[in-house]
Order: sequence, then structure tokens, then C-alpha cells
Amino acid sequence: MTAGAAAGKVLFIGGYSRSGSTLLDCMLGQLPGVFSTGELAYIWSHGLSENRLCGCGARFLDCSFWNRVGETAFGGWEQVDVDRMVALERAVNRHRYVPFLLVPQISPAFRRKLEEYACVLGRIYRAILAVSGAHLIVDSTIDPAYGFVLTHVSGLDVQLVHMVRDSRATAFSWTRWQRRRDRVDEVMYQRRFHPAMTAARWVIYHLLIHVLARRTGPPKTRILYEHVVASPKDQICRIMRDVGEPVDETQLAFLRHGEATLETNHTVAGSLMRLKKGPLPIRLDDEWTSALTSRHRRLVTLITWPLLRAYGYRGAR
Repeated sequence: MTAGAAAGKVLFIGGYSRSGSTLLDCMLGQLPGVFSTGELAYIWSHGLSENRLCGCGARFLDCSFWNRVGETAFGGWEQVDVDRMVALERAVNRHRYVPFLLVPQISPAFRRKLEEYACVLGRIYRAILAVSGAHLIVDSTIDPAYGFVLTHVSGLDVQLVHMVRDSRATAFSWTRWQRRRDRVDEVMYQRRFHPAMTAARWVIYHLLIHVLARRTGPPKTRILYEHVVASPKDQICRIMRDVGEPVDETQLAFLRHGEATLETNHTVAGSLMRLKKGPLPIRLDDEWTSALTSRHRRLVTLITWPLLRAYGYRGAR
């Protein structure tokens, strides 16, 4: 496998976190020829450095699938300078570097780091396709900056799915305590954000996705979380049709009666639902409508209303 070989097709789910992207990723991963990686950007930190749980339940370094990927890509993960990769990822995959990701020529030093990192990513994506036998990878890293990084991977056909959830639901979600059960060596809780902070980030991330859409080429599919949970079959069919991979009813047999029956996956990172398998209820999480204070609801609506209105959400007019 050479560094210049075609890296394949990647369906990148972008937007803002707590949007249902992991659920969508795992459902798409049930389709024949499709492989779900979860948030692959965190392979160095969550996977190789911290050895968190893979979606299959094994620790990353004990997972046979990811060991085969490491062997195919590099002759084994032990051949990779992980500290160097973590530093390189942090040097290019940040939203403050978006101007350099758009025009790398303005900083030769940044361009060299980006080219090095993109080359490594290309080897990983090619290895995933080779080991899994899939022809389409779904990556739900979600962060726009990583989407920009992917556009610099040689031979990678990046297809964008813009995932949107009501900003007020997202803001409420980030106020809840959530234990990271994929960390087995220590008790760790997810960071929490004030609703105003989430609202500002929600706007910035979605605006960046609009910019990214100009880089990835057609199609540009926008999916609302609320539509996914209400009608997952329709939304999955729409996504796959848009990326030129139409599916039929028999391939969607895992979806029925408001639930998805999920097989084991090998997601690197994402929400904790990725660790579940078997029947999984699919229902609208609208706790925010009663639990988010009226003051915070008005604040989030005020900050995000132009995009809320553009995306068709009620209460944003």
C-alpha cells in the first residue's frame, strides 16, 4: 500500500457536538459496504495515548480490528511516534487555524505540518478500507476544522453531511453531568458549558460548515437531528442517495418500530451510545423544553436565531 494510492470515499458528518451524530454514524455503519469510525480525529489521544474503549468494548490497543489497521498502515502502531502525532494534530486541527487550512501557502511552516499529517491520515483511511472491506467510511468527528484537514488528504473523496440540532437542545445537553465510561482507569466527567458559551460555539461551528461545504464539492446534505429520530429510514436513504450509494428496504431491516438493532462497531470516540449493541430505542430527546430555564432559553435563542430561522426551527422568528 503506497502513500499515493487512492484513499477512498469518506462521508464526514460535520456540525456541532451533542447533535446525534454518533447515532447517525452507527446507523449508517450497519449498511453493507459502510464502515463507521466514530470521531476518528481522536485516534491519537483517545485511542493510542489513553487507550480508551473501542466501540466493540475492548480497549483500543487490544482491539483486533485496530491492530490490523495499524499493521496495514504502518507495520504496527509501535512504529508510530504517537507523541509526535498528538503534537502534529494539535498544530493543524484547531479552528483558529482555519485561515491556514484554507490557504496553507501563507505559512510554509504550517503547510509542512499539514502535509505531513494529511499523509499519515491518508494511510489510516486506506488501511481502514482494506481491513474492513468497506467502500465508504463514515467519520463523525463533527468539528469543522477536521473537515478542512480532510480536504488536504490526497485521494480522499470527502462527502459532507451537515448535522444540525436545535441550539437550545444542544445548550441544555452541555449543562448535564456525563461520566466518560470509555475511560476505564479513572472516573472522568465531560466538561460542561454555560448555555451562552454553547450558543456562540454552535453559531461559529455551523458557519464554518457552510464554508467547508464550498470545499468538499457536491452533494451538500443537511440533516436535522429531529428528522433523523422521527424518520431514520427516510433520512438514511436520503444521505446514501446523495452520496451515490442508494440502499433498498432489505438493507434497512435493522430499523423498525422506533428502534435500531445495532451490531458491534469499532468507533474510536463519540457519545457513549456507541458502546451499546442490540436493540436501541430511537426517540426524540426534548428534555430541554421543560428543563432549560426560560432565561437561558431566551439567551440562546437570541444568540442563535438567524441560523435557527434559516434551518427552520420554531420559536426562532
